Amino acid sequence: MSTTITSKDLSNYHPLDTLNSESLREICGKLTIVEINKGDNIFIQGDAKADHIFLHDGVVELIENGKVIKSLESGTEDTKTALAHIIPRNFSAIAKTNVVVFVIDSDLLDMMLTWDQTGTFQVDDLNSAEDDDWMSRILNTEAFRRIPPANIQAIFTSLEDINVNLGDVVIKQGEPGDYFYIVKSGRCMVTRRMPGQDKDIKLAELEAGTSFGEEALISDAERNATIVMLSKGVLSRLSKEQFLSLLNEPMLDVLDFDTAKEKITSNDAEWLDVRLPNEYKSAHIKAATHLPLIFLRMKIDTLDKNKNYILYCDTGRRSSSASYILNERGFNTSVLKDGLKSVELKELEGNDIIAD
Repeated sequence: MSTTITSKDLSNYHPLDTLNSESLREICGKLTIVEINKGDNIFIQGDAKADHIFLHDGVVELIENGKVIKSLESGTEDTKTALAHIIPRNFSAIAKTNVVVFVIDSDLLDMMLTWDQTGTFQVDDLNSAEDDDWMSRILNTEAFRRIPPANIQAIFTSLEDINVNLGDVVIKQGEPGDYFYIVKSGRCMVTRRMPGQDKDIKLAELEAGTSFGEEALISDAERNATIVMLSKGVLSRLSKEQFLSLLNEPMLDVLDFDTAKEKITSNDAEWLDVRLPNEYKSAHIKAATHLPLIFLRMKIDTLDKNKNYILYCDTGRRSSSASYILNERGFNTSVLKDGLKSVELKELEGNDIIAD
């Protein structure tokens, strides 16, 4: 019988347990389940592939230079996090029994964590469970994947709501693009008239949480379809100028590890880890201060505006969001390019680091 992984299963693992239900469902549909025979490799020491690999069933041995360092059994505290997630891998992982693991694309997970931890505060600002639902859906759409996470706050403060009625034509094929739209409530129909045809062809129906209109804005072309409301509803929109500006990365000071370390060594800066607590416990840069992005606004007063903070996460995505928030409030920050992926093992400490 084949193994299945549910959203409920995912919520037993860190940092998946911090994600909202919409994000968990999306990850559930995109993860890969792998069954591995006893004695086979799950990954080998030095492997640079960054996927998060979680143990669902069985026993795994971690091997360093041919020596067994640790044995991990599914369902225990040690396997609630991804297996030895230091990149490149500081251990090999071998199946001591037949095992089942599930693999999650690390970039997808990091994006979900960033959206959840950045968007949470905007959900609070808009204070509605209904808003939470549509925002969760829209943040997982392809159009929003193009927008830097550090700009998410600006997106939600810039959105303009408009009321629409059954039959309203929102955009018309052949007209210039002026707005990017999000369906907040209601339904609409997408149609297109092909050259030489007299009637429009129905292409799709759009529901709450979907978006449209970005193609004409990005390409500076005419609208390639017509959108008509199928019901009364509410659309949120961004002007062409706002949308295009939000596609650009905010002005952030990005440093490579060697430059960042020089600043730290000369006491001109301090490391600030913005990942979740269990990620920090697994591995972090030595002497780093820890303040998760999700708590940043609540605990911002614990930081010193006279210090220069160099922020980092796994990839640079969450730290960019945190830097944007802090810079807006008068802090002096930099971001570590490529996050922990750029840091040598000797610079790290934590539960997943075995001292020589």
